[in-house]
Amino acid sequence: MPVQPVERKLAAIFAADIVGYSRLMSLDEVGTIARLKAARGVVDALIAEHRGRIFHTAGDSVMADFASAVAAVQCAIAVQDAVAADAARDSERGPMRFRIGIHLGDVIVDGDNLLGDGVNIAARLEALAEPDAIWISAAVHDQIGTRLPVAMTDLGEQQVKNLDQPVHAYRVGPPASRRHAAGTTAVPTGAEAALPLPDKPSIAVLPFQNLSGDPEQDYFADGMVEDITTALSKLRWFFVIARNSAFAYKGRAVDVKQVGRELGVRYILEGSVRRGGNRLRITAQLVDAATGNHVWAERYDRDLADIFAVQDEITERVVAAIEPELYAAEHIRSQRKPPDSLDAWECVIRALSCLGQGTREGDTEAEALCRNAIVIAPKYGQPHSLLAWSLLRKTFWSSDLRTVLPEVIAEVERALRLDDRDPWAYFVLGVSFLRQRRFDDSVRALRHALELNPNFAAAHAMLGGPLSLRGRPDEGIISAEHALRLSPNDRLVAAYAARSLMISHFTAGRYAETLIWARDSIERMPGQLPGHVFLVAALARQGDLEGAIAARETLLRLWPNFSLAWMAETLPMVGEMAERLAESLRQTGVPES
Repeated sequence: MPVQPVERKLAAIFAADIVGYSRLMSLDEVGTIARLKAARGVVDALIAEHRGRIFHTAGDSVMADFASAVAAVQCAIAVQDAVAADAARDSERGPMRFRIGIHLGDVIVDGDNLLGDGVNIAARLEALAEPDAIWISAAVHDQIGTRLPVAMTDLGEQQVKNLDQPVHAYRVGPPASRRHAAGTTAVPTGAEAALPLPDKPSIAVLPFQNLSGDPEQDYFADGMVEDITTALSKLRWFFVIARNSAFAYKGRAVDVKQVGRELGVRYILEGSVRRGGNRLRITAQLVDAATGNHVWAERYDRDLADIFAVQDEITERVVAAIEPELYAAEHIRSQRKPPDSLDAWECVIRALSCLGQGTREGDTEAEALCRNAIVIAPKYGQPHSLLAWSLLRKTFWSSDLRTVLPEVIAEVERALRLDDRDPWAYFVLGVSFLRQRRFDDSVRALRHALELNPNFAAAHAMLGGPLSLRGRPDEGIISAEHALRLSPNDRLVAAYAARSLMISHFTAGRYAETLIWARDSIERMPGQLPGHVFLVAALARQGDLEGAIAARETLLRLWPNFSLAWMAETLPMVGEMAERLAESLRQTGVPES
């Protein structure tokens, strides 16, 4: 029998879904379904209006194909504009927020359905996008050219699931209409409304512009921001937004008043860096976000070797402008030990960026960068602590903790011998103690990291775990929620916090809340185990055995060797809470061994 020829075509594939749909359903199933129908009515009409065709829907997701990449992007912008308008009309509940991915590629026609990598790439871009964002592939970007008056942010190569080659991605906009629709603000990953100001001086250090004309110098500008943010963070009477949340604004023209509202801070520090040969020109300005007025501004023309002194001087000037009395009372100048080589420092900055991705590939690249920095500058402490963290993060994916732990501890010890005030070293120590069920030691190490850097969002997020496992779940919740306030736009900190909140609520016997945070954890980190375990257990505890069994099937499909015996040996749960967890899983048919 002759083989039927495969029908193919070139199409712009549009993939969209609703952010946090599972959590919304757990809170209000009937209301969420009604809102979904209303939102889908708007989206479906906009797709038809832009000459698109819906070929697949599943729950809260929709996929459509367009003959034109320009039309697909115009449709996506119209969808996000409609969402922003909905937010203005219904300020109490907020909109059904979408993330959208678009790719132009070859697809297989299967009746009314479309298949192939062209469809998969659009779906993967949508999964990577932040709430309210539109991510497009390089193929779409090239087709658009200058045809649409929207800003494009180059996001670089993105490693996507089940594809060998990375995908070059761009973020579209957000257009002015979406940022300011009806007087509202759309936050990059952000909060539903303006955050209240803390009861202490609060500041965000935005990414400095790279004016060198060389994209490779981005890391140099980012390093300036990283170091200034860290120096300010170590002042316990300041509230400082974490670096990864501030970097959500990179490559965007920003309104400082809007940023102040979105991040909940009074002051914004922004600037630029131009590097030419061995000379630097750095500008910095401190802005009162409430009024938009400049508090202080300065320009520095210095030798490259003076970069760390300039960073200290900017930090001092910021503190002196905001809190002159505190500045006079405390020695501000950084006590860090900078490297002898700027090459090593740039490796560390790149490693921090890789670790912030929260991916297996990012962790591997960070490990290589840290090892390179150690070769370049053996007496520089931070590469050792970050190497230890990249190694420990490997165990989140597949590596056996026992095989990695000796090198992790050795690198932490080297880091502390070189710089005993490195908060990253104590952070890694705290997480390694947590994995070993040494909960008191974990709490002590993480608290020490926070003594050295009170604004260390990841440490606050992680601290919730050992506090809860030591029977102090309410303290764990406070710590995790503080992490979310310090870093509202950082999906990795949000994932750590969601995990701690999930454990805290299960420890306290609050299973409805456990369910919410387990789903949140899975949404942020679908490839990691704990969220799936607690989802099964929470559903069983809620009496939804059918849902728990379905969740168990997903758990065992992702981890075929999972058993109660393996969990008891591997995961850091102990005592009565561990018994409750095991009994809940046992009810669903999880194997004993």
